[in-house]
Amino acid sequence: MARTDRPKTALLVVDVQKDVVAAAPNRDEVVGRIAGLVDRAREAGTPVVWVQHNDGGMPRGSDGWALVDELSPADGEPIVDKQFGDSFEATDLEDRLGEGEIGSLIVCGAQTDACIRSTLHGGLTRGYDMTLVSDGHTTEDMREWGSPIGVEDAIAYTNLYWSFTRTADAKGQVVAADEVDFSAPGGVAQAPEGAEAAEDPER
Repeated sequence: MARTDRPKTALLVVDVQKDVVAAAPNRDEVVGRIAGLVDRAREAGTPVVWVQHNDGGMPRGSDGWALVDELSPADGEPIVDKQFGDSFEATDLEDRLGEGEIGSLIVCGAQTDACIRSTLHGGLTRGYDMTLVSDGHTTEDMREWGSPIGVEDAIAYTNLYWSFTRTADAKGQVVAADEVDFSAPGGVAQAPEGAEAAEDPER
């Protein structure tokens, strides 16, 4: 069901926690971009929603579970506790978004090939427009655990396929951090009149 009854957009910051991003080779650059997005969202009056993962290896309250030192939720900004990859699964995220009349999300954080990917699909199938910040997500090198690709390729592939992922009621799109426009619907300025929309390469 499309979230046409929820006209607002929020910035969703997923799992930018000490242990989650510790091994990301581009950690500092990505965290810096996310910090910039958070500042701009607050200046524009756009809600910022935070997600923190916890599990047996990273229990709630541990040092590794904490958000990185560069990021800190402001008073009143929701913090969603999760235990699955999808930030919507078995959490109060949808309730928080409903309270704020939020139907579109700008997504950044970690990890690209795990919780970012799961959250993007989880939101889309629930009717939310999901915009991925192309240079605002990262991961660690998963080849040790069987991935056929490294970090740069994982990020590039996710940006590629998400740019043409959609459902009947919602859409995925990708935009660079410096192109996010918190004054525009969904955080993305509309293409100039007559411009060609991105096409699914399988069509």
